[in-house]
Amino acid sequence: MSRRGLIVAAILLIAAAILASSSLFIVDQTEQALVLQLGQPRRVIRTPGLWAKRPFIENVIFYDKRLLDFEPPPEEVIASDQKRLVVDTYTRYRITDPLLFYQTVASEAAVRARLNALVSGSLRRVIGNVTLSALLSAQRAEIMHQIRDEVRAQAKAFGIDVIDVRIRRADLPPENSQAIYARMESERQQQAAQYRAEGAEAAQTVRAKADRERTVILAEAQRQAQIARGEGDAKATAIYAQAYDQDKDFFAFYRSMQAYRDAFSGNTTAFVLAPEGSFFRFFDNPAGAPGKSLPPTAKPGVQGAVTR
Repeated sequence: MSRRGLIVAAILLIAAAILASSSLFIVDQTEQALVLQLGQPRRVIRTPGLWAKRPFIENVIFYDKRLLDFEPPPEEVIASDQKRLVVDTYTRYRITDPLLFYQTVASEAAVRARLNALVSGSLRRVIGNVTLSALLSAQRAEIMHQIRDEVRAQAKAFGIDVIDVRIRRADLPPENSQAIYARMESERQQQAAQYRAEGAEAAQTVRAKADRERTVILAEAQRQAQIARGEGDAKATAIYAQAYDQDKDFFAFYRSMQAYRDAFSGNTTAFVLAPEGSFFRFFDNPAGAPGKSLPPTAKPGVQGAVTR
């Protein structure tokens, strides 16, 4: 082949390559395509594969069909109890209608700006009707669902489906945090003081009840002890009386011996008594008759002196 033929063949190959690149395109599994003819939408392609288009007349715009994330900057909102909050959210959405998406916003950057406005407006409306305590409780999930439903209904006009809107963080502004914490601490201290006072009152009630029951129990025990002691004394008296009736002289002698033992049990016991008394009647006469004379050991001037 001549040189001219090679040049012509090369030119034809280049032209065929240019024509093929202008008329063929590939749609990936993660993408969807919108074919435009002179700026006007013609068809939407959602199936992945190799597709053809008119060269130099039609062009293709690709959109992601995966789940997309949008994280707007934190913003300050006011709750229904006039608490200022700094709320941080994120949104997940998917492009479901490429044609409507192209006709309304055209690009992902534009739809993010629209979503930012939608989320901000819904956030202010919903949180403006709830309190801070509700936002920090289990009601928070219901609040997020309400925001998501509002944003989803409005975002359908852009050809997207909002899957979820989440509140990542809801904090007080730094300038308000210290005052809120101080007030919360004061409230907790008041509650603690109230609980301590109630506990002290309950403890005092329990102590008073226990003291009253203790007094009643001791009084009942003393009463029963006095009854038992009286019954014991009565039985002892009856036994003494029965013994006395059996032998009066022996009983008198036995009682006198007990009196002598008790009286002279100390080491330095001294008595000054008249020997004619009945206490010494068994000293001179074993029969127990009172004596008429002094004991042989008695000294003049100290009558009846007995020293142990």
